[in-house]
Amino acid sequence: MGSGWPAPPPPMMNSSDMSSNYSGPYRPPLPPPSPNIALGFNKSTFTYDELAAATNGFDQANLLGQGGFGYVHKGVLPNGKDIAVKSLKLGSGQGEREFQAEVDIISRVHHRHLVSLVGYCIAGGQRMLVYEFVPNKTLEHHLHGKGLPVMDWPTRLRIALGSAKGLAYLHEDCHPRIIHRDIKAANILIDNNFEAMVADFGLAKLSSDNYTHVSTRVMGTFGYLAPEYASSGKLTDKSDVFSYGVMLLELITGKKPVDPSSAMEDSLVDWVCALSFAI
Repeated sequence: MGSGWPAPPPPMMNSSDMSSNYSGPYRPPLPPPSPNIALGFNKSTFTYDELAAATNGFDQANLLGQGGFGYVHKGVLPNGKDIAVKSLKLGSGQGEREFQAEVDIISRVHHRHLVSLVGYCIAGGQRMLVYEFVPNKTLEHHLHGKGLPVMDWPTRLRIALGSAKGLAYLHEDCHPRIIHRDIKAANILIDNNFEAMVADFGLAKLSSDNYTHVSTRVMGTFGYLAPEYASSGKLTDKSDVFSYGVMLLELITGKKPVDPSSAMEDSLVDWVCALSFAI
């Protein structure tokens, strides 16, 4: 969490105020949620005030991270349950689509190696997702954070297997299958026992059997993208498997998939391929 991030959302306000006051100048309200969100989801619904109270007014001290979707804050419900509250950036059409995708998809799944959704909040133009809190940050943090002890091999193997089990569940046990589209170290959360949990389903796609999704807009993270998906837009579960393979190389070598600050000019995949040819 760098000090250069923008300020998180302000303290509690009424839902009628949010579309104009939540993040600076007025923005047109987002489109209403799709009916499958409003009617087809049986998790808990929260009010904005309940989540503001749980996070102490979205206090900076509770900020866990920030991504393209928005902010993530730690919170505590009145029953003592720890939660992570993921807030959509207002005015983001992509964020609205990711919100709908994530609610629709993650409500279908339940697995010990997938992060569970506790509930959600739709209030005015505001969208929030409420997850179980996973206390030990991300695989990316443990691999590349400064001043941290080096993970031993049994721990790395446990993380690799847990991530694979979560991904296999999405591909093999869900009907229709779910393609995550953004498997990477930053989306693997780690608990206090160093068990891995796959997170962030905002880019995920449902895929019927024997069907290849073709998209003119390639989504994912540079360095992890399967080359055939990046070049053609053809999305299959193999795209996730390639991304998992990159993450596995990262877990084994401790190197980032792409690192302009290092002496390694090529990507991690190119570097490993060059080594294999040299042997």
